[in-house]
Amino acid sequence: MTETTTRTRQRPAAVILTPAAEARIATLMASAPADAVGVKLSTPRRGCSGLAYSVDYVSEAHPLDERIETPGGTFFIDSASVLYLVGSTMDWVEDDFQAGFVFANPNAKGTCGCGESFTI
Repeated sequence: MTETTTRTRQRPAAVILTPAAEARIATLMASAPADAVGVKLSTPRRGCSGLAYSVDYVSEAHPLDERIETPGGTFFIDSASVLYLVGSTMDWVEDDFQAGFVFANPNAKGTCGCGESFTI
């Protein structure tokens, strides 16, 4: 008798979160509205290049969204945005003049001059 072994390979996350991004998610979740279940990344159509990054609180998990568990809370990626974001790295950067999430997206073919939006 031959035994068949099924192997499942864990799929890598669509977006890699740096330690600074994970720490910022923890900070956001610590002061989140009571009904928030996590923070969600999406790419709405906006700006002069077509797509923008948007990070918002979410009050319910959508079953098709990508889900990444971080030490500080759950990070969701909008299911319609995953294809635009696969292989991206999300970082949190602060300096004397600004603070915000910064994305290194290998799928982006260009960005607008102000850096608010990107094109695929």
